[in-house]
Amino acid sequence: MKLEAVIHRGKEWIALHFPYRKELMRAMRGVSQVKWSQDHRCWLLPLSRENFQRVVRACKGLAPVDYERLRHYLKLRKGQDQNPAGGQFLQVRALKNPAGDSGSMSSALPSMPGISEENVSVMYKMIELLTLKAYSPSTIKTYRNEVAAFLRTIGTTSAAGLNEEQIKRYLLYCFEKLGLSENTLHSRINALKFFYEQVLMRPRFFWDIPRPKRPLQLPKLLNEGELARLFNSLPNKKHKAMLFTAYSAGLRVSEVVKLKIADIDSERMQIRVARAKGKKDRYVNLSPVLLDILREYVKTYSPRPREYLFESEQTFTAYPIRTVQQIFSNAKAKAGIRKEVGVHSLRHSFATHLLDKGTDIRYIKDILGHFNIKTTERYLHVTKAKLVNIASPLDDLWRSHRIDW
Repeated sequence: MKLEAVIHRGKEWIALHFPYRKELMRAMRGVSQVKWSQDHRCWLLPLSRENFQRVVRACKGLAPVDYERLRHYLKLRKGQDQNPAGGQFLQVRALKNPAGDSGSMSSALPSMPGISEENVSVMYKMIELLTLKAYSPSTIKTYRNEVAAFLRTIGTTSAAGLNEEQIKRYLLYCFEKLGLSENTLHSRINALKFFYEQVLMRPRFFWDIPRPKRPLQLPKLLNEGELARLFNSLPNKKHKAMLFTAYSAGLRVSEVVKLKIADIDSERMQIRVARAKGKKDRYVNLSPVLLDILREYVKTYSPRPREYLFESEQTFTAYPIRTVQQIFSNAKAKAGIRKEVGVHSLRHSFATHLLDKGTDIRYIKDILGHFNIKTTERYLHVTKAKLVNIASPLDDLWRSHRIDW
């Protein structure tokens, strides 16, 4: 059992991470106020000394408790009694050793090989700020990894003491020596920009740092024949319904697993996609065929879903994204599809096939939930609707002149 502190919807919580075991799951459900978080993919409990002790007692004899990350969080929070405006921060006393030691926990910062204690301290302030600003877990993970790579490179040098030219040389080193791709470099620049401008409060000198031009990467998709083979290779109705839903509405896999039964509006023939990328809600059309498939699935599948459309049979919470990705990979292999595509190709295929059928690209932008029409315009490069009517000049030459072959 691993414990750490997280900020969830403006409040502090203890996050409980543990492998699935029936007896441990039963013990945790017996702890008052515990609840599952789909955003953090773990169980949460309001942060307090009493709740910490409840978890320790519940785990006794079932699993050891690792509370190092929780301890370090409390160390960073210690002493912040008031913000500049005078508002009170939630105060949590130092947790005592569950074995009964009356002394407080060690105040040392987490050990990170290759990173100085000073830089570790600043990086954890960055993680805290990202959490308080409600950045997504995936963005926090990306920024943490990119900044950690930078801090390991500079070693014992203080990150706060570097100037613009030194950071430029570091980015050049990343491109020339490490061979990082353009997309990875963009992620690293974004992470360092946040680190220096938001955490260290440095002037916005990143405006002057050039960014590498990204390559135009066309979406990878499946044709209709491949899609038919893919769906027919799935014997499990739940798995088939998941992939049908992704393709039918052009949903991201993260959106599919978060769908709740209440999000399917059969009267208006719409699907509500709540808190999608960019924390935006949107509605997409509900296919009559998909509606029949989902009704049959909910009616006949055991165990029957309670809240989420596709629930985990162990926790009765939203289905893990990684599992859906593996389902797609297995189906692709069984269908004999050799293209290097993932489950996101269903969304690409949906958009491209709509363009092939003459749907206005502005409607497709809204359906997909894109911020910018330029993102949707990538599909214009792969649609065949206009290209099929363009004859190659070789065809005319072959018909009008006698050419030997």
